[in-house]
Amino acid sequence: MAGDRILLSHGEGGKRTRDLIRKVIAKRFENPVLSPLLDSGLLGRLEGEIAFTTDGYVVTPAIFPGGDIGRLAVCGTLNDLAVCGARPVAISCSLILEEGFPVETLESILDSMKVAAQEGNVVVACGDTKVVEKGNADGIFITTAGIGVLHDGWRPAPEKVRPGDRVILSGTMGDHQAAILIARNRLEISANIESDVAPLSSMLLEVLAAFGGKVRFMRDPTRGGVGVSLNEMAESSRSRILLDEKRLPVAESVRGVCEILGFDPLYLANEGKALLIVDGKAADSIIGTLRGKRYGRDAAIIGEVTEGQPGVLMRTAVGGLRAVDYPVGDQLPRIC
Repeated sequence: MAGDRILLSHGEGGKRTRDLIRKVIAKRFENPVLSPLLDSGLLGRLEGEIAFTTDGYVVTPAIFPGGDIGRLAVCGTLNDLAVCGARPVAISCSLILEEGFPVETLESILDSMKVAAQEGNVVVACGDTKVVEKGNADGIFITTAGIGVLHDGWRPAPEKVRPGDRVILSGTMGDHQAAILIARNRLEISANIESDVAPLSSMLLEVLAAFGGKVRFMRDPTRGGVGVSLNEMAESSRSRILLDEKRLPVAESVRGVCEILGFDPLYLANEGKALLIVDGKAADSIIGTLRGKRYGRDAAIIGEVTEGQPGVLMRTAVGGLRAVDYPVGDQLPRIC
């Protein structure tokens, strides 16, 4: 089907539908669960507490520096499971394709999903494909769901957060949204910025294996970035979080783009980073483990939990104190 485009007849259930599914989609994810192409993927018996998540991906452009909507969909689903302490078992994949979408581009996106799934050690167990008329979508939308099993009974425990705990960020802020911003608007900026989209399962599960009882709570700071995720964590744990602006890791290229365009990297989306609230006595050891991993090399302690009313504050670089609140509006819509 190389060089073809998606037709409405690809979604009508006939021969073209069968060919699209078998020759383009399913062959990339071949595994014993998917291959029978039943109405459901039969996973067998799972031992342990189950985690279940779902998400939709509508990013534009569909292919961007550092990744594409396919890698984004797989990694986003795996990371939602990982920050809840779950080892991923299987994901589903539903494609909404617009009439006229190039099959070659679809194949590239599916290849990217395959690589991400292999890296994340997860099977694509089931899926669905629909085609809509031209003008009724934006090329391709992807919806996923994921199932995982909790690691050794660990589960997020915001109620255990206490003063003296430390806040860890596993890497630099804002890479994903900055890359999307430049690609979408075709900005002539020389900065070499790529999305950070990556599967974090193995890294976070290794942290839990070594420090499980010392990790209170994890989140992945996607839409709204670190600023929004920390506010959500502060609400859930009913705690006050004090950040140190000097410790916030931001790539110089991203910092430069933010200064030019007036963005705050605290509120830019990430797709390959995790926030952890951990026992203060274990923080340095956890940082050491993260920095030994591919996706944790820039991990940093960015703040601490203190006494006081729930919320997020930041000690600024000049020694002042300011509130880090929820933003009003969106700096850039459709980033994931």
